[in-house]
Amino acid sequence: MSTTSPTTTGLVASQQQAQRNAQRRSQAGTSHDPRSPEEIRAQKAADRAEGWRRRLPLMPALIFVIVCTQVPFLLTIWYSLRSRNLLRPEGEQFVGLANFADIFFDSTFRTAALNSVIITFGCVFAALVLGLLLALLLDREFVGRGVVRTLLITPFLIMPVAGAMLWSISMFNPSYGLVNWLIGLVGIAPVDWTSQYPVLSIVIALVWQWTPFMMLLLLAGLQSQPRDVLEAAQMDGASTWQTFRHITLPHLRFYMELAVLLGAIYVVNTFDHIYLMTAGGPGTASANLPFYIYQRAFLGFDIGQSAAMGVVTVIATIIISMLALRLIFKGLNAKEQS
Repeated sequence: MSTTSPTTTGLVASQQQAQRNAQRRSQAGTSHDPRSPEEIRAQKAADRAEGWRRRLPLMPALIFVIVCTQVPFLLTIWYSLRSRNLLRPEGEQFVGLANFADIFFDSTFRTAALNSVIITFGCVFAALVLGLLLALLLDREFVGRGVVRTLLITPFLIMPVAGAMLWSISMFNPSYGLVNWLIGLVGIAPVDWTSQYPVLSIVIALVWQWTPFMMLLLLAGLQSQPRDVLEAAQMDGASTWQTFRHITLPHLRFYMELAVLLGAIYVVNTFDHIYLMTAGGPGTASANLPFYIYQRAFLGFDIGQSAAMGVVTVIATIIISMLALRLIFKGLNAKEQS
């Protein structure tokens, strides 16, 4: 007479139940839809129609974006492959990638590209640091904080053309500018800022305009901090610097990355300040890529090479933006997993 242990009996029962479940799934997978083929096709057509009804309100906006952005970009690519000069329209012909080869051997283009990098990184870095300091100030309670916040935001609300004229005439004018008056109080001779230091003058004006933008983003990050974490760090005896370094700064990482990305995308396209403050000069010493493209297209009438420069600028901006977005999303995923 054989005996069976409870463990063996349980295993056999589990295997039998698993086999029955597998049979049910197999039968469910092989069972036919009780509906007729006509009913199935009608249901699919109804689902497609419902999907299009949901997308229909978005179609005007999509068509507008395509017409205003993608069609001009495709035309720019087309012109970049042709030798087209408005002063010699009869000489237009297809040249392939010759325009791209020419611009990379153009020393002025390389100078403009370097100026774009210097202006963009100089402005974004300085504005980020100043914005962080101002955000830390506004994150504290003090009398008149609302008035101070409004005054600090004001430069970002001023039109770029007005801001450029303000710095060019009121601040950096060599004869009656405010900056020369201030340095004259300590015995320093007047300086023609826009002629002797054109790139620095542009960076200072851009930093003044973009610091409020950085401040607002970082202030939002500071105000989203859990107050209980800061209070726990204070109770544990952490100093102000230790709290900022180990708690506040890691919390602000996402906001700082976002501020750098958005600021760089906007600043790299700067045109107003360069056109109104230095006109790209002296010579082309302060010209960036958008301003040099403008010179080649509207002053030199070389549509082919200016289009090639525009394509290169757009592609470089897209690549940098994609890398920055990948870093941001990678940091977000790591934060969620932790």
